[in-house]
Amino acid sequence: MGKKRVITKDGGESKTGESRKAGEVKAGQRLARAVAHIQATYNNTMITISDDKGNGLAWSSAGSLGFSGAKKATPYAAARVAEMVMEKVRKFGIQQMAVRVSGVGAGRDSAIRSLANQGLEIVSIRDITPIPHNGPRAKKVRRV
Repeated sequence: MGKKRVITKDGGESKTGESRKAGEVKAGQRLARAVAHIQATYNNTMITISDDKGNGLAWSSAGSLGFSGAKKATPYAAARVAEMVMEKVRKFGIQQMAVRVSGVGAGRDSAIRSLANQGLEIVSIRDITPIPHNGPRAKKVRRV
């Protein structure tokens, strides 16, 4: 939406802060708990930090940090992503973190370890990777 401009009667112009959506968390607001959503795929590692209600606070990915190709899916890239996203959320003063991990990539464990090394108390770690219960229908038997 951008910054709003308010024109006063004397013709002067003053700028106010950016408008926010309902439920969005402000930068100076203190949060006790947050949730880290780690998506580790074969090609990339993405981490999103949200509050308990699900409002996003910060995110980062290996691709946004400049890793390219097969380097995006490495444990080293996942650790750097976790450090970057924690730098972004330091202003919220989070002490406790619940972690939700999705995907089967190589960066799962190193991202969790890197979050724990940032001085946070990890409350819980949940694996929310979708698992098929029965899978697709089997192929017909081949008749020769």
